[in-house]
Parts: sequence; C-alpha cells; structure tokens
Amino acid sequence: MTLKLEQVTKKFKDFTAVDQLSISIPEKEMFGFLGANGAGKTTTFRMILGLLYPTSGTISWNDQPINYSTSPYIGYLPEERGLYPKLKVKEQVIYLARLRGMQKQDALKELVYWLERFKVPDYLEKKVEELSKGNQQKIQLVTAIIHKPKLLILDEPFSGLDPVNVEMLKEAVLDLKAKGTTIVFSSHQMYHVEEMCEHLCIMHQGRPVVQGALKDIKRSFGKKNLIIHGDFPMEFLKGYSGVTNARVTAEGIELQIISEHIAEKILQDIVGKGFIRKFVLEEPSLNDIFIEKVGNSFE
Repeated sequence: MTLKLEQVTKKFKDFTAVDQLSISIPEKEMFGFLGANGAGKTTTFRMILGLLYPTSGTISWNDQPINYSTSPYIGYLPEERGLYPKLKVKEQVIYLARLRGMQKQDALKELVYWLERFKVPDYLEKKVEELSKGNQQKIQLVTAIIHKPKLLILDEPFSGLDPVNVEMLKEAVLDLKAKGTTIVFSSHQMYHVEEMCEHLCIMHQGRPVVQGALKDIKRSFGKKNLIIHGDFPMEFLKGYSGVTNARVTAEGIELQIISEHIAEKILQDIVGKGFIRKFVLEEPSLNDIFIEKVGNSFE
C-alpha cells in the first residue's frame, strides 16, 4: 500500500504550485511535510485525495490510481475546518461516516468511543457552534478517522490547540499508526515532525528541497549543535575555527559546529577558565536544517 507521487506538477494558469514532486510514502509509516505557507503542501494533499488533478505526473496508491473507489480507505483532516455549525455532533459525524460506507450503529459506537477518549462524552447531542475551537478540532479529527482509514492525511492537525489537547490528539494519531494506518501530515511545529516521523519532505516554492529518512537527513547535514553553560565570558568562541553560527544566551553560548572534533578542541580551551555547568553536543534540529535549506526563520 505504498503511496507514490512521480514527477507531479500542478499549475494554476501561470503559477506553478507544485513542481516535479517525486516521493514514495511507505505503508504504515508517518510521513511529515514541512514548508512555509505557499510551499505547495495543501495542493499536494488535494491531489493525493483526487480533489485536484495534477497538470502532469502520476499519483498511485498500491500501484492503482486514486479515485472514488479508494475514498472509503482514506481519511482527511483539512487545515480549514469544515463542520456544519448548526448540526449536532452526532448527526454530522454519523452522516459523514455513512458516506464512507459505515453502518449507522457501527458509526455511533465508534463516535461514543472517541468522545470518551477525548474526554468530551457529553458532546454527542451538542451543536458544533457550541464547542470551543479546540473541541471542534477533536470532532473534525473523529470524522477523519471514524471509518478506520488505511491512509490518513492531516493538514496542520495541531494548530490552535493547547498543549494538553495536542498531546491527546498526538497519542490518538500514534495509536492509529501502531495499528497500521499510513499517516501523512504537515505541521508548522518542527518538533512535532521531529518527534513523530521517520521520513519527511521539506518543500519550498513547490519543490522538495530535502527529503528522506529523518536520521539520514540529520547525519548528512554534517553540522552539530554545542551548548555550553558556564560562569565565564564565552564571546571569543564566536570566531573560533569550525564554528559556523553562535548565539550568546543568559546561561552561556549555543554554537553550531562542523564536527565533533571541534567540540573536543573547544573543551580543551575552556577547561580552567571557570566553572562549566553544561557541555552538551547535540544533533542538528530540523529547525536548523530548515533555516539553512529554505533561508528564513520559521515558526
């Protein structure tokens, strides 16, 4: 059940929203899409869903084209919310579940399960407009997953949620993955992708600028982060050979360095200058990689 995009391009008149995108998303994996607004993420999702047709290139799932026959196996949480405010939660979710081929009783049973899990069991008979934005988001997610899709597409699923609800929804998504759902999601929060995805694609102006396994991307980036906390001046490290970036903090300094060897040399040079509270070498963050590849700060 691999999802494949081969040389996919989407143009709107003279504007190219997605440009020659080729990716393969393995079955039962969580795949992250990153990119600033306008990078082409949502357009890509709409093509995967068959809501838009590529100008050129092909999209296949399990070597078959995606069309109406595959829709019962796909779940979608759009970035812009689409629930009917005047309808009750029960009416709405069951209606959408039946469109996906579910029986009414099965849909109701699943809905009750998810409302209890999301700690909102009393929302069954409430109108959507009576719910807070965070709780509307929970209901929207339920509509995307109630039919137990094999492929789930989440466009900014955690935007606008408080940390408690983010954790609740994240846990639900990870459970679905553990049960075999292939999940593709975009997020503005780098750490969500870093924490949850094995593979990812960073898009910029419709093109993939970085893609592959997260651990390989970090390894090939080459640079590492060195965090030093101490009670002595460290500004001199800004001009140190092998340091590509430096930021003085209240506790000390954070450096981007080209290799572990540089960290050893720095340690030798600061021993004896004062008390060192912290000396930690870390892998580069996705944020570091994004800023270098796309060229502007993000968040």
